[in-house]
Amino acid sequence: MANTKVSMTINGRAVSAEVDTRTLLVHFIREQIKLTGTHVGCDTTQCGACTVHVNGTRVKSCTIFACQLDGAAVTTIEGLAKGKQLHPMQEAFREHHGLQCGYCTPGMVMSAISIAERYKGKALTEDAVRHELEGNLCRCTGYHNIVKAVIAGAKAMNAG
Repeated sequence: MANTKVSMTINGRAVSAEVDTRTLLVHFIREQIKLTGTHVGCDTTQCGACTVHVNGTRVKSCTIFACQLDGAAVTTIEGLAKGKQLHPMQEAFREHHGLQCGYCTPGMVMSAISIAERYKGKALTEDAVRHELEGNLCRCTGYHNIVKAVIAGAKAMNAG
């Protein structure tokens, strides 16, 4: 078992730890940094519950080793709100009931933010949202309210 020191910024906070080189980012975030909003759903990149942003790009954190991200900036679901003020996408999911059990919601929100940023200035249709969310699974809903939430959140994010 080989260990290495990794340093990165998570939600604007510098963190550093000794990790086994086989430690996945999702386990580093949950077990060593103690941020449990990022969920482990499958460990096979199928469900998207572990989605975070790494240097501004959507990443499934069960597919990358923590040691690969030395010096990176990581944003998790806990890093979106500003105090008690929810991020516009979080607010849209709340407003449009884009969740049921909530297990997939952190990954859905993180993916939705990436979708909104990529579609800035372009029409975001229901079909486009459904296509873009193919890597995020929800076992509770039919996605109707999730799609409405993503479109509303994108509009709120891109309104400024």
